[in-house]
Amino acid sequence: MKKTLFNRITNRILHMMARVLPGARSIRPFLHRRRGVKIQKNVWIGDDVYIENEYPELVEIHENAGIQLRTTILAHTRGSGKIIIGKNVFVGCGSVITCPPNYTLTIGEGSVITANSVISKSIAPFSFVAAHQAKTVARVTVPFLEHVSYDEFIAGLVPLKKTAEGKRVKAEE
Repeated sequence: MKKTLFNRITNRILHMMARVLPGARSIRPFLHRRRGVKIQKNVWIGDDVYIENEYPELVEIHENAGIQLRTTILAHTRGSGKIIIGKNVFVGCGSVITCPPNYTLTIGEGSVITANSVISKSIAPFSFVAAHQAKTVARVTVPFLEHVSYDEFIAGLVPLKKTAEGKRVKAEE
C-alpha cells in the first residue's frame, strides 16, 4: 500500500478536521470516508475520535454504530490488520481498539463496549464488554509530587492486604 506524500498529508489534514469539527452524524463520517474509512449509513462519531491514521482503509464501521468521545481505533501495530465494527455497536468514551498484525478484529453486531475498555481481540455479536473498574491496591505515604522521584514514590507505597472475602484492607503498620 504505497502512498504518495500528497496522499499522506491530505489524509492527516482530513483526520485532524474530523477530530475537531462538529457533525457527529454528518461532517465527521464524511471526512473519514474521504480518508478511506469504510463507513455505512447513520454512524455516529464523537469528538476527538482517532481512527487509523496511516491505513484508514483497514477500518470498517457498519450502520448505526456509535463511536464515543476520544476513542482510538488502530488497525496496524508492527504490521497491518483489519478492524470491523459491526451494525448497531456502541463503543464507550475513551476506549482503545487495536488490532494485531495479520488479524481481522471484529466487534460483532449489537455489542456494547463500556468506557475506557481496551479491545485487542474479536467480540462476539450482542456482547456487553466492561472494562475492569479501578481499585485501590496500596496506601500512598509519599505523595507523587514534582520534587519526589519515582523510586521514592514506589518505596512509599504500602500494599493493602486481602481479607478472606477478597476485600482489601489497610496493611498493618
